[in-house]
Amino acid sequence: MYDKEFGRKSVKMAAKTTRVVYQFKVTLRDVQPPVWRRIQLWEDSTLGQLHRILQIVMGWEDCHLHQFKIGQSVYSVPDPDDPFGSPGIINENRNKIQDAVQRVGTQFDYWYDFGDDWQHQLLLEAIMLPEPRVQYPRCLAGERSAPPEDVGGPSGYADYLLQGSGRFDPEAFSLDDVNRQLHKAFRAASSTAAAPASPQNRPN
Repeated sequence: MYDKEFGRKSVKMAAKTTRVVYQFKVTLRDVQPPVWRRIQLWEDSTLGQLHRILQIVMGWEDCHLHQFKIGQSVYSVPDPDDPFGSPGIINENRNKIQDAVQRVGTQFDYWYDFGDDWQHQLLLEAIMLPEPRVQYPRCLAGERSAPPEDVGGPSGYADYLLQGSGRFDPEAFSLDDVNRQLHKAFRAASSTAAAPASPQNRPN
C-alpha cells in the first residue's frame, strides 16, 4: 500500500518483485481554458522516455529543444558537438524517474520550445502497483488540444484564438487516439502487468 506521508517507502515491501507505476498530472502553464493530461508510466522509465510520452499526449511535434528542471537539476540531451560536454545538463536518457522524483506531491517543470516558451507543470499524484493486463505508459484523462507549433507562445496563442483558429479545434482531445500512439511508440518496451492492482490515492 502507498502512504502519502512516507513517500514510496511503503510500497517497497509489497512490490519487491513488481515495478511500480508513477501517476502524473501535466498542466500547460499560462493557457486558458486549461490544457492538461493525466498519465501513468513505469517508475524505471527514463526522463528521455517521459519526454517522448509528453510529446505524444500533448500533441507536440518534437521539433524544438526541451528540458526538465527538477529541484536545482536540469535534465536534457547534452549537445554532442559541445567540447565542454554541456556543463550543467544531466543526460535525461541515463536517469530514471524513480531516482529524480521520489515523493508524491513533488512538482517539477518540463520546458518545450525555448522560443515559444511552453512551460508544463508536472505533479506526482500517486505511486501504485500496476493494474493487471494494462499496458504502460498510458493516458488516463485530459482536456483540450495543445496549441499549434510556432504559434508564438501563450500570448500568441491567445491572439490566434481571438482571430479565429480556422480548422484548428482547441477543444479537441481523443483519449483513444493518444493511447494508440503511446502503445505503438512503446510497444517493445511495454509489458503487461499480471500482478493484482493495489492503487492508492487516486484523485476524484
